[in-house]
Amino acid sequence: MKVVVFDLDDTLYEEITYVQSGFRAAARDISGVLGVPEQELFDRMWNVLMREGRGKVFDTVVSGFRGRPVKRLVRRALAVYRLHEPDIALAEDAEYALDRLTKAGMPVYIVTDGNKLVQERKIKALGLDKRTSGVYVTHRYGVRHAKPSPYCFLKICERERVNPRDVVYVGDNPNKDFVGIKPLGFRTIRIVRGAWRDAAMPAEYEAEAAVRDLKEIFDVFRGWRE
Repeated sequence: MKVVVFDLDDTLYEEITYVQSGFRAAARDISGVLGVPEQELFDRMWNVLMREGRGKVFDTVVSGFRGRPVKRLVRRALAVYRLHEPDIALAEDAEYALDRLTKAGMPVYIVTDGNKLVQERKIKALGLDKRTSGVYVTHRYGVRHAKPSPYCFLKICERERVNPRDVVYVGDNPNKDFVGIKPLGFRTIRIVRGAWRDAAMPAEYEAEAAVRDLKEIFDVFRGWRE
């Protein structure tokens, strides 16, 4: 391998910790308006998330308080959620992998989908802007270039002057992370954790190798060389 590319959410850190951080920021911001303690609002948000999943958490929580401007408060909570400074940290195995790759002089990149402002704040909070050769938030190039599009991966190939076969992508979501780049020759590794840890997909969607800890990717590299 000449270049290693990582996904971000649930690959290098636990995404649920970002959600917790965002809920705390939003609860802190609107608690005074609603006249409700921050912790109570956070607990309500968390209970809705556990019960209904993501999507309408703020709508459900705010609409539970009669006589309040629901739409305005939801927009405010969502803006705070997206623009807050995240309280998140790299996973221990991600720290290990990044340190080892850096010491080996291996170029490391990030390719991640999502709101560009949100993802950029995560990157900075994790210090990845200073620890990688480059970060590609796919939505910066238009939604059509989000995964499974190979667009950002090919840009990395151009930048590093390598072939797809020299690049390995490590991600967690078999629905989109690998199916678009495997046919071009990119090597792929799935980290089995996070929201998609139990997902089983057809062979064309799955990565070439799977690991449960990022420390194991070096064993995969060694096996590919042998």
